[in-house]
Amino acid sequence: MILEIDAGNTFVKWRCRRDSGVTAASGRWPTAGFSEASLRDCPDEPQKVWASSVAGPQFEQQLSGAVASVWEMPVNFARTAAAAAGVRNSYADPSRMGVDRWLVMLAAWQRCRQSCCIIDCGSAITVDLLDDEGQHEGGYILPGLRLMRQVLEGATAGIQVDRTIDEFSLSPGRDTSSAVVQGTNMAFAALAHWLQDRSSGRHLLVTGGDGELFCELAGQGEFVPDLVLDGLRWALE
Repeated sequence: MILEIDAGNTFVKWRCRRDSGVTAASGRWPTAGFSEASLRDCPDEPQKVWASSVAGPQFEQQLSGAVASVWEMPVNFARTAAAAAGVRNSYADPSRMGVDRWLVMLAAWQRCRQSCCIIDCGSAITVDLLDDEGQHEGGYILPGLRLMRQVLEGATAGIQVDRTIDEFSLSPGRDTSSAVVQGTNMAFAALAHWLQDRSSGRHLLVTGGDGELFCELAGQGEFVPDLVLDGLRWALE
C-alpha cells in the first residue's frame, strides 16, 4: 500500500492506495494542524509514502520527521521536471513551476492523450494547456475565490466582509459583504465563460475545492477531485 499526500496551503489531502489501485482510505488534515498523530488515520503501515507539497520547506521537514518517527521510512517528494510521462514542460527553469501544476498535467495527459485544458480551483486558480503531443503551451495563475475576498478586504480599509454568504449568487449585493462576495463570484463566473472559448476543441479537466462549482458555471468539463494525487505515480514510479 502507498500513502499518497497532497499538501496545500490550507489542507493536506491524503489517500492510501493498494497495489490494485483501489483506495483503502482517504481524508484531509488542516495543514496548520498536521502532526505525527495525523498519520494514525492510515489504516495500515504503507510500503511507500509519496508526497506533493506546496506548503513550504518547513512543512516538508515536519512531514518527513513524522513519517520517519511512525514508520521509519523516507518520504519521496515529487518535483517538477523538464519532461515526464509524455509531458514536456514549457518553463526554461522547471523548478519555478509549482509541483501541483506539474502533477495535474501528468495525470491529465494519461487520462486523455490529446490536447487538453487543466484547471485547478484551489487557493489559487491555475489554468494549463497541453497540445496533442503533450507539450505544455503555458498557463495562467489567478487568485481563487476565497483569496480574492481576503486580498480585497486586507488591501482596502473601507471594505469589511463581516458575514458569510453561503449560497453562490451573481445578484448585485445590497451590503458590503454581499457586494464583495458576489463580485468575486462574478470574476469566477467570467473565467468559466471565457474558458468556454479558450478551451474549445480541448478536453477540459477540472480539480480543486471549487472545481465542481466551476464545471457547473462553465457548463462543461470533467471534475476529477484527486488529479494531483493521480499524478504522483507518473512523477515517482
